[in-house]
Amino acid sequence: MNLQPDQRMGRNAMLLALSSEEEAALYLEQLNQQGFTYCQGKTGSMETHKVVAAIETAAKRQGVISSEGYRETHALYHAIMEALHGVTRGQVLLGSVLRTVGLRFAVVRGKPYVEESEGEWIAIALYGTIGAPVKGSEHEAIGLGINHI
Repeated sequence: MNLQPDQRMGRNAMLLALSSEEEAALYLEQLNQQGFTYCQGKTGSMETHKVVAAIETAAKRQGVISSEGYRETHALYHAIMEALHGVTRGQVLLGSVLRTVGLRFAVVRGKPYVEESEGEWIAIALYGTIGAPVKGSEHEAIGLGINHI
């Protein structure tokens, strides 16, 4: 499996999640040229299911995944959970252990491999803060999840 030049979905998703609004315009043009679909947004909660729901809703509303059928939603879910493992350091728990997150997210979908038979993949990047639900008690965190569709 050879990656196409500049088709590193995880890198693209991370750059988009980390970028300011002005910087994002440059990455969005590159993503369009590479044939990727994408969305980005923000979410924050003490409840994991609300973070998952915010990302899933954005991906469906912005046409990154179809709201019909289950396959694409399932792939997205697994990529989100993998990214959350990074943010939460392997313990995907928030409110039940008195933690909250404030995250920017990016979802990127496309065909990163030269071989057409490798199909489509989806990458989720999360960047923001995690910590006790007390202002000033949080620290930066980052997570990345990639899954085949």
